[in-house]
Amino acid sequence: MVRLVLLMTILCAPMTILCAPMTSAVRTESILGVVVVVVGAYFAPKIYYVHFTESCSHPWVKPNMTAGLQSTLQRRVFGQHLVTKTIPKVLGAHLKNTSPKKALVLSFNGGTGTGKNFVSKIIAEHIFKKGLKSDHVHLIMVTHEYPHQPKVDIYKEQLRNRVKDSVTKCPRSLFIFDEMDKMPTGLIDVLKPYLDYHPPDAGKIDYRKSTFIFLSNRGGDSIDAAVLKHMKDGKKREDFKITDIQREIHLEEHRNEGGLWHSSLIDNSVIDHVIPFLPMERPHVKMCAKADLEEKGHPVTDFILNMVADEISYFPNDIKVFSLSGCKTISGKVDYVMGDEL
Repeated sequence: MVRLVLLMTILCAPMTILCAPMTSAVRTESILGVVVVVVGAYFAPKIYYVHFTESCSHPWVKPNMTAGLQSTLQRRVFGQHLVTKTIPKVLGAHLKNTSPKKALVLSFNGGTGTGKNFVSKIIAEHIFKKGLKSDHVHLIMVTHEYPHQPKVDIYKEQLRNRVKDSVTKCPRSLFIFDEMDKMPTGLIDVLKPYLDYHPPDAGKIDYRKSTFIFLSNRGGDSIDAAVLKHMKDGKKREDFKITDIQREIHLEEHRNEGGLWHSSLIDNSVIDHVIPFLPMERPHVKMCAKADLEEKGHPVTDFILNMVADEISYFPNDIKVFSLSGCKTISGKVDYVMGDEL
C-alpha cells in the first residue's frame, strides 16, 4: 500500500506543480526535485538492505583473495612455510573455480600452539567481510557442541541440517571443525555425501563450492619426530616437505580412536590436502612475542624477547629445541614479563 501511494505521488506530483504559477525553469526544477525525493524514499529501504545486510556476493564474499591472503600469512604466521606456500594456492584455485568438482576439504594437523586456529581465522577474514562473525562461517568447537558419544545420532541430524541450511543460503559457506581428534566416533561420516565428487546437476543443493577445514592435534607427535630427524640430518627446516610427513599422519589417524579414526573421509580420499603445522622453535617464539609486544604498545628489545622466550618450556629434554605450547601462551607470558618490567 505504501509503495502504491509513493508511485501515485510520483505520477501526480508533476501535474500539481504544473498547475502552480511558476516559470518554466522553476517548474522543471521543482518536478525533478519531487521525483528525486519520492524515488529516493521508495528505494532507500532496498539500498539500505543491499549495503548493510550480509549476502553471499560481493562485497560480503571475496573470491579473489589469493594475493592478500598470502601476504597476510607471510607477515603474521611464523615458522610455517608449508602453510604460507600451500593454502593460498589451493584455496585460491577453489574459490576462483565457478564449477569445482567437489567441496574443498583441508586437514590442519599439528601440536598445540602451532597456529591452526589462527590461520583458520585469517582465512575466514579474507573470504568473508565479517570474518568469523559471518553467518556463512561456522566455527564448530567439537568438545562443546558434540561432547557425548551416546548422542551421536542426534548430533548427526543437527550437523546435517546445519550444513544443508548454510550451503542453501550461501554455496561458499566455510565450516571449521576444531579438535577433530575429540569428535564422537562416526559423527563426521555424515558429511561424506557433501564432500565427495558430484556432477553439477547431482542435486538441488550444490555443496561443491563450500570449504571444510578440520583442525586436529592428531599427527603432532609424528610431525615433531619427522622435523627433528630432518634437522638432525643437517637439513634446513625450510626444505621440509608435506610429502615427508603425510603418510605418517595418515597412519597415526588410523591408530587412534576418535576424530577421523576409521573415517570414510580418509578411506575414500575425500580430504584434499593434509597440511602439517610444524613445531615452533625458540626464534619463532620470539617472533610471536615481538608481535604481541607491538600490539600492546610495549617496547621491543632483545632482552625482553629473551625473557619471554625463557618462560616457555621446550622439548625434547636432551636438546630442548621445540616449544611445548607453541605460541599459545605467549600473550600471557608477555603480560607477566612486562608486569615485572613495569
